[in-house]
Amino acid sequence: MDRKIVIIPTYNEKENIENIIRAVFALKEGFHILVIEDGSPDGTSSIVKKMQKEFPERLHMIERTGKLGLGTAYITGFKWSVREGYDYIFEMDADFSHNPEDLPRLYEACSKEGADLAIGSRYCNGISVINWPIGRVIMSYYASVYVRTVLGMKIYDTTAGFKCYRRRVLETIDLDKIRMKGYGFQIEMKYTTYRLGFKIKEVPIIFVDRKEGTSKMSSGIFGEAFWGVMKLKMRKIRPKQA
Repeated sequence: MDRKIVIIPTYNEKENIENIIRAVFALKEGFHILVIEDGSPDGTSSIVKKMQKEFPERLHMIERTGKLGLGTAYITGFKWSVREGYDYIFEMDADFSHNPEDLPRLYEACSKEGADLAIGSRYCNGISVINWPIGRVIMSYYASVYVRTVLGMKIYDTTAGFKCYRRRVLETIDLDKIRMKGYGFQIEMKYTTYRLGFKIKEVPIIFVDRKEGTSKMSSGIFGEAFWGVMKLKMRKIRPKQA
């Protein structure tokens, strides 16, 4: 049976973390969860530790000393998951903007439809975003158009953070060479996967903005992504050396 793990980075997610864990564990596909906890002062880690007693085999957590960036959180999770022998490794937010019920669709895109990377896409069937201000929708959509144009990737949602990787993708990418930390990290991982010749499939989802907690979005995150795309275009990307 395939081993599947969902990586969920957290910082001040006490309103959401128990509900999202229970929603993932309610799925019949038997997902495991790895929480990457960045020193939340609101007690997020205490909630996870309590739940680990209830789900000792399925719920894991890595605690870090502070806010070290989305990209480094996922890379920490990727390395741990590959080392532990998981076959399919997912990225998902803690705040229910990604619907846990879409996880089986991403899994199926990889396990049955031949994708090496499945992306939960807000834009491959028009624009499927709920509760965002129109300005943010426009900025996000045209950011993806910009990335697609500059990098030549036929991916509609280049900044998406709801994804499923086959293990071999993460074993092939030199994760220590991934440089961007914020939402640029999502672009860099997709582009690296694309340049290394892996098959990428977009799965349409409906993205719903968080109802609880505080958004981590900032102008600095978009600035890093904008300039980072220019640098990515010039970079030589090679597989990890054995």
